[in-house]
Amino acid sequence: MLYDVLIVGGGVAGMQCAFLLGSAKDKPYAKDKNIGIIMHQRASHLQNALFNNVLGLPEGKLGKDILVEGREQLTTTYPHISQISNEKVEAVLDAEEGYKIVTNKNEYRTKMVVIALNYAKPFDIIGLEQYVERHSRANPMKDRIQLRNFNHLIKDGLYVCGTIAGWRSQFAIAAGSGASVATDILTLWNDNISTKVHDKIKAE
Repeated sequence: MLYDVLIVGGGVAGMQCAFLLGSAKDKPYAKDKNIGIIMHQRASHLQNALFNNVLGLPEGKLGKDILVEGREQLTTTYPHISQISNEKVEAVLDAEEGYKIVTNKNEYRTKMVVIALNYAKPFDIIGLEQYVERHSRANPMKDRIQLRNFNHLIKDGLYVCGTIAGWRSQFAIAAGSGASVATDILTLWNDNISTKVHDKIKAE
């Protein structure tokens, strides 16, 4: 199967990107799109996180619970999005139509890729090494990295979001970055007409 977009990373940015793409499923420009997310988390920083300062999350929310609940919510709300678990991405390579993603178990073909991993070293995904640079916002003592991009775009069809796009490590910022990439993709699918998706309460 050829995916229209494959997200690499099952943390905040990656799942938020998937949620927003999934929410457009009834739109004419998105209803037939094949969307997948590879839940490669690279020891997600959410595992040890505690949230008291995120709008919409109850005080004391644990990051490790968000990782589990997020997957379950994505499965329940947008089951048409393929979740690929227990696979590590080893390469993102140019292909005749988009990209080939190689994991430790399989190969996937996709028109577009969204890289949504964390910003820690080591980063050894073949095909992306030429874009690695020092993180522009992190404390230099942390020695974090980002992938060179302009407004989340590395090159045609290859996006990056979250901390590895150069943003600070805050839940709300990572989620917003993932949502931003999703709306950029939806805009492309919608003939480059600026696009967003709002769920609304229907009037009785």
